[in-house]
Amino acid sequence: MLIIGIVVSKVSAMNSSRSPFPVGVAGLGVTALLLTGCSSDDSTADAAEGTAASSAAEVPTAQPRVTLTYDGGLLVLDADTLEVVGDLPIDGFTRVNPAGDGRHVLVTTDEGFQVLDTGVWTDGGTSYAGDPELTDDVFAADTAGHVVVHGDRTVLFADGTGDITSFETAALRSSEGLPETEEWSSEAAHHGVAIELTDGTMLSTLGDSESRSGVRVLDADGTEVDRAENCPGVHGEGTVAGEVAVFGCEDGVLLYDGAFTKLDAPDEFGRTGNVFTTESSPVAVGDYKSDPDLEGYLLSDIALVDTASDRLQVVPLPDGVRYTFRDLARGPEGEAVVLGSDGAVHVLDEESGQLLASHPVIDAWEGPAEWQDPHPAIKVLDGIAYVTEPAANAVHALDLASGEVLATGELDATPNEIAVVTG
Repeated sequence: MLIIGIVVSKVSAMNSSRSPFPVGVAGLGVTALLLTGCSSDDSTADAAEGTAASSAAEVPTAQPRVTLTYDGGLLVLDADTLEVVGDLPIDGFTRVNPAGDGRHVLVTTDEGFQVLDTGVWTDGGTSYAGDPELTDDVFAADTAGHVVVHGDRTVLFADGTGDITSFETAALRSSEGLPETEEWSSEAAHHGVAIELTDGTMLSTLGDSESRSGVRVLDADGTEVDRAENCPGVHGEGTVAGEVAVFGCEDGVLLYDGAFTKLDAPDEFGRTGNVFTTESSPVAVGDYKSDPDLEGYLLSDIALVDTASDRLQVVPLPDGVRYTFRDLARGPEGEAVVLGSDGAVHVLDEESGQLLASHPVIDAWEGPAEWQDPHPAIKVLDGIAYVTEPAANAVHALDLASGEVLATGELDATPNEIAVVTG
């Protein structure tokens, strides 16, 4: 494979940890590289190599799949039946994020972001299903961190160096090996994140190994054109309708829509660390912590951030209902979806915070001692909530509209993290 480095521009600054919890600089001169790997213009059905492609057959419709991590491996399940279609060994603690192409999942390993082919994809209106495969392809990264999919680009952040890697999302589905990438380097590493907007603008967090302070804006040429340093502990990101970017801070949230707007939390300390968005709604849903000395990872309030009216509203959950960062999602109409410690999935109106429904799914549970420990998690796809139940070595599919549990998958391992692809 031939790799060609081309100097493109000046660019960014960053830093690191795999934790979903937190830890100003002058303009940084850095180099963006265009990395060209071996690729193919053939259709995915003919060109893609490996177990998944060689075993694939046409299927009538797209076949979503669920990926679960466990201690020692990855499970890939049929999303309809929740039957295991692949059990792939892998060492160490891993995290999983959809790559955005409906087919691949990016697995964080010591080497970087390793590509898992779930074995399902749709190309040119034709859907395929085959055996899943943990490929040898890795986007190299020192302490792989956040994965952000927006528009037609996927952006990866390496916490150990602050390096940013961006690639065309669909190219991963159709390429042999890794697709062409663009790279940005930075002066200081930190636990950070970056979002690439549709016009090529790159938003990336500011920080170092000791703290994080805000976000900088780089134009399509990599030149810094703006920055905000009023977002202490910046963490969590998302993009809502109108391509408004939302970042969590320890005292509110930071918005960017061509200019920065800071929405202050109603409490002196009001941390939003994880943001859940849908590009059809102007409202972002975030976790919310008002007590900096709170022990453990269970929270009892959520934040609703209406970017259309510049409003940050804190909504308390029903008495006795708490959650962690793994327990928030969005429904098909933008609803806030919360998997509560009472074992029910609670659906709230995204604008008012009104409780719309509560659906019992699993047994009540306690918060984890460490954030990496297995504890219930939720992901939503096409109105179906996929809920893990580590205490029972199980995963459930819940119809959010009816409240009916459509399927339950019994596992031979304890599930930890979860990702879902569309197929």
